[in-house]
Amino acid sequence: MMRQVFLASVACGFLAACATEVPNSARPQGVGFADYEDYQATREGTLSGPVVTTRPIGGPPAVTTIPDATAPVGQQVAAAAPARNNPGISDEQNFDAVSSRETIESDAARLERQRQAYQQVAPEALPERSGDLGPNIVAYALQTSNSVGQPVYDRGRVTERRYERACAEYATADQAQEAFLAAGGPERDRKDLDPDGDGFACGWNPAPFRVAQR
Repeated sequence: MMRQVFLASVACGFLAACATEVPNSARPQGVGFADYEDYQATREGTLSGPVVTTRPIGGPPAVTTIPDATAPVGQQVAAAAPARNNPGISDEQNFDAVSSRETIESDAARLERQRQAYQQVAPEALPERSGDLGPNIVAYALQTSNSVGQPVYDRGRVTERRYERACAEYATADQAQEAFLAAGGPERDRKDLDPDGDGFACGWNPAPFRVAQR
């Protein structure tokens, strides 16, 4: 009998040690705080907010603003800093700024000065092209209708090496075409610049000039 009482007492002791402590409902706890009073005091201090000081870069002295603790969170707006006086930005669209320094008389005088300074330049005729500048490849391109490589004139036998060496003397195809026309082209090819007889030297293409005319 005594043994059963002893075992019952030991079992009750283990159960008491494993029991979970029930928090005091009279003092609800906040997250991360000892009790609700500490949490609420910290929250009120956060809502009232510290003194905020803003200093725009290159602007006027700093503006100090104390948020209103009575305003709802999200509506505590700091006072806007005064506009900067930037001399690099025109204020001609600001009526107050213009009216403070201009009058009807001064505006009329300014317009009169602008009228007197206005100058109208009469157009002049474009200079005419002299006849000693060589062949006009633009006019020649507009006179032709065949494509590059389409033979129009009979040519003698010209080797590829001879043709390449002749074209290498000119920096551009336009210069080669001018020299070709100046030497009797397109009917004759004295410089071996047009072996296929299409009338275009060294692969010169009249297509861009034709398109520009349209």
